[in-house]
Amino acid sequence: MTGHKRFRTGCALPPGGPWSHTRPNWLTDMAVYTEVSDEDLRGFLAMYDLGRVLAFKGIAEGVENSNYFLQTERDRFILTLYEKRVREADLPFFLDLMEHLSGRGLNCPLPVRNSAGQALGRLAGRPAVIVTFLEGIAVKRPTAGHCRALGAELARLHRAGSDFPGVRANALSIDAWAPLYASADGQADRVAPGLAGRIETELAELGTLWPKDLPSGVIHADLFTDNVFFIGDDLSGVIDFYFACTDAFAYDLAICLNAWCFEPDGSFNATKGRAMIAGYQGVRPLEPAEVAALPVLARGSALRFMLTRLVDWLNVPPGALVRPKDPLEYDRKLAFHRKVGSAGEYGWEPVG
Repeated sequence: MTGHKRFRTGCALPPGGPWSHTRPNWLTDMAVYTEVSDEDLRGFLAMYDLGRVLAFKGIAEGVENSNYFLQTERDRFILTLYEKRVREADLPFFLDLMEHLSGRGLNCPLPVRNSAGQALGRLAGRPAVIVTFLEGIAVKRPTAGHCRALGAELARLHRAGSDFPGVRANALSIDAWAPLYASADGQADRVAPGLAGRIETELAELGTLWPKDLPSGVIHADLFTDNVFFIGDDLSGVIDFYFACTDAFAYDLAICLNAWCFEPDGSFNATKGRAMIAGYQGVRPLEPAEVAALPVLARGSALRFMLTRLVDWLNVPPGALVRPKDPLEYDRKLAFHRKVGSAGEYGWEPVG
């Protein structure tokens, strides 16, 4: 199967024109927040030269935005409606970054501009964009080979973004973690006994340990396995740049170590970690300060995702058929990182 976030095969619209006048029932089991009517879709696509619509279907995966697979006579695309977590003022940064990275040879979605030359529009009361479709499969159980390829691609992304003029502060970096935790309204122990105490201890310790002045630039900040596609063993593309920001490169690598190198039983796979770091360093060698900071950055990235998962777990929107991700997965990862003494335990080895 190929597809953007493992889409299910789109259903062709009925004969007699490009638009379905009887709503198909596929929307009832899709994890989308905003339903798009035929009339609204027709008006939105009138601004584009994409040809007749052949298929339009919600994509089940994803918890941030509403995503649809769109097939027209011209090609296949992804239509995204941005929900409330994404600030509309940030969207030009994300879209300009994708255009920039694509122009530097990174295989990522390219925003499609309408007849007025604009990439961003509005649909069903939401900011919306159409982007090109990428072939590939998001692997659920990455191998060391996948991790090596991901490490190299991450470093290429960092290099490709080095001359991007846009700047966006990381809205989910360390200064945001205490307010994020506060938004859980003291309910952390409902998820697991003692979780609140562990979070509060971690917030206090990371506040004193967090590194400063590391090499920084554009990072992806959300490069989980479902945001990377492969065709066979070859990495074919990177998607979902809606957390991209300006931050430490090594923090991005730490996020990937958390997302790619733990096994289902919760153990860290040092072989995968070694492959990922080696792939990264083959393109961009880590500086000594980055190597020294890696255990703390791994702790911080684990806490960040545990907190956002915690808030999502406690606040699923009514009627949204989205299964929230388990915050305790990252609580367990955090416990591992607290015992790590050096980057060598993640598989780091000197270059050369």
